[in-house]
Amino acid sequence: MKRGKYRPAIFALVYVKRDGKGKYLLLKRKLHWNGWEFPKGGIEFFEIKRIAVRREVKEETGLDAVKIKKFNVKGKYTYHKKLADRPNFIGQSYSLFAIEVKEGKVKIDKKEHSTYKWVNYNEAAKKLTWENQKKCLKIVNDWLKNGI
Repeated sequence: MKRGKYRPAIFALVYVKRDGKGKYLLLKRKLHWNGWEFPKGGIEFFEIKRIAVRREVKEETGLDAVKIKKFNVKGKYTYHKKLADRPNFIGQSYSLFAIEVKEGKVKIDKKEHSTYKWVNYNEAAKKLTWENQKKCLKIVNDWLKNGI
């Protein structure tokens, strides 16, 4: 087991309501690894989690949060390799949030992502690269099914 610090972070599962169902925004990662994910990011030293959620969603998608739902879901993962831009961390700890946005023009951060896609639950579950994100997707989707 690696020893070291975990960077505090948020998972931001971005969705829109369309035809009584949720559509999820997935981003194709190109920085640090290649694959599909939902927006996520570190919590800055001075931030509370809800501010970090709004900032990360805006930075990575260009979209504004309409509604934010915090889940009592936390986890952590270890990076697969040492990251030069995060020399003091061996991984990230995260808290899960669902963020409703209005459909609009998505403006991805080209340093981190190459493209994006709005997808339904089944397609998102197939595309997501990491198991922890697939579990978070199911939690949010179950919540949305009960509330839409």
